[in-house]
Amino acid sequence: MEKLSLLFKITNFPIIWIQKHLNRRQFFILSGIAVGLTSGFAAIMLKMAVHYIHSLLSANYFSNIHNLIFVCSPLVGIVLTVIVVKYFFKGKLGRGISNILYEIAQKSSFVHKDKMYSHLLTSAITIGFGGSAGLESPIVVTGSAIGSNYGKTFVLSYKERTVLLAAGAAAGIAAVFNAPIAGIMFAIEILLPEIVVGEMIPIIIASVSGALCSKIILKEDILFFFKLQQNFNYYNVPFYIGLGFFSGFLSLYYSKITHKIEHIFEKHKSTVFSKAIIGGLILGILCFLFPPLFGEGYSSIKLLAEGRASEIINNSSFEFLKSSPFFLILFIGLIMLIKVVATSITLASGGNGGNFAPSLFVGAFSGFFFSKTINSLNFSLPESNFTIVGMSGILSGVMHAPLTAIFLIAEITGGYELMIPLMIVSSLSFAISRHFEPHSMDTKKLASKGLIFTANKDKNILLQINISNLIDKDILTLEPDTSLRKLVHLVQYHNKSIFAIVTKDNVFKGIVTLDAVREIMFNERLYDKTIMKNIMKYPKRTINIEDDISTILKKFDECHEWNLPVIDNKQYVGFISKSKIHIEYRAQLINQIGAYE
Repeated sequence: MEKLSLLFKITNFPIIWIQKHLNRRQFFILSGIAVGLTSGFAAIMLKMAVHYIHSLLSANYFSNIHNLIFVCSPLVGIVLTVIVVKYFFKGKLGRGISNILYEIAQKSSFVHKDKMYSHLLTSAITIGFGGSAGLESPIVVTGSAIGSNYGKTFVLSYKERTVLLAAGAAAGIAAVFNAPIAGIMFAIEILLPEIVVGEMIPIIIASVSGALCSKIILKEDILFFFKLQQNFNYYNVPFYIGLGFFSGFLSLYYSKITHKIEHIFEKHKSTVFSKAIIGGLILGILCFLFPPLFGEGYSSIKLLAEGRASEIINNSSFEFLKSSPFFLILFIGLIMLIKVVATSITLASGGNGGNFAPSLFVGAFSGFFFSKTINSLNFSLPESNFTIVGMSGILSGVMHAPLTAIFLIAEITGGYELMIPLMIVSSLSFAISRHFEPHSMDTKKLASKGLIFTANKDKNILLQINISNLIDKDILTLEPDTSLRKLVHLVQYHNKSIFAIVTKDNVFKGIVTLDAVREIMFNERLYDKTIMKNIMKYPKRTINIEDDISTILKKFDECHEWNLPVIDNKQYVGFISKSKIHIEYRAQLINQIGAYE
């Protein structure tokens, strides 16, 4: 460890020297470049690793057992991932974009350093061996961890560290798609919705740096890139509106199925290895029946966008039906629906990946399915364009990120020819999805617990407050049969105006305040005749130990009290003061206000 520490100091000496000779703002901008290049290179390594694993599995010398690979490979990948997570990372990985939002909201943007490489390794194994998930979420986690730990190493402030965290994520997205604007939009929409213009400079620089790495290193066959087959025709606008509605409701289906399958696996009491084997076998069977479900699926999207949809059925059990146009529509529709199941099983059974790429996959298949179905009624919609625009619809509806979806598809098609339909489909899908489901699929669970940021700035600050630190455990306790004499004695020697009444087993029964006994506490004749259970009262509201800050403040407002007891399954814990919450809120506000110095 000492050698590693010495090596770290040597390799970072130039940056440390520069930090001493630049002002804060200049160093912060330079940091954006460093984080962007590092995160971009990490994203490229992951993308290339998965590409070469896929190439190996599809090599000629495996041609005789090609179908067997589809069954066994995903199982091997998920089991290997579970082994790596369990024995190398102690069972803790922190999957998904929601995990980064949690780190921002609850951990002051400190991301554990092992996430700089743990997601690269585990997602490469899962998806490289055929797991039906995406690399983008692991890339976001990796880039965020790089930015966060860079900020920690050079003792940057919370605000600066958070921006660099977002910069790392933006660089990762920009590198994997060669789409710098999409990377910036992702950071703004998903991670830092309240960022101001002045803070965007490091994110812009990092995103451009990541995209530059991609442009230089990645080959075109690895990049996700399209050439438009047809120009936009405004006569098709009504059909794009229809696709927007279709995408919105399909996004809701995506979210519901994902949470349902997650719940089934979480409820199952078997070991992690049993879940991995069950999930891997089911996924293998699905990939055998529907080969496009194998891996990320970007190659299948390209086939649809290039007008080679019939090749989708190749190597499947239904290849003999490929000449039938109606079966092609049915096959595409089934894959569109089953991809959600395959991705959910991949992640719920122990694999590592995300829903970014699967949402693009489902979107492409939905766009093709929609246009192909319309064309079967003697219309002539451009199926390639609908395939491309459909990706933005599902990505927008699932991730609740319409700007990211619009600019991502615009960039990977090399222009803004489809900007109007992209806006129509993305905005309609987002509006429908948001109407029925206020939170995105990745953030729903944490948002319901009040553990991540929202668009409400005051609530964002409140979420920084650690409730356990606010509990006052020094409030004196008395038993219900305690006499007034003892209470008067305690008042003489303690500066407390409220007392908790609890049983010998620490079960909370009520409270006694000085205001309640002020009229009788100087009447000595009542000292031994009056006991606490006769004068105590049960508060209008109590705080449960699991309540979030919003619930606690609501309870204070409802009862108009300044102190409320904290209860844990009827057991007394302490008191929380409303004034203490206000003091902590002001401290957090001061911590987040101010420009970079």
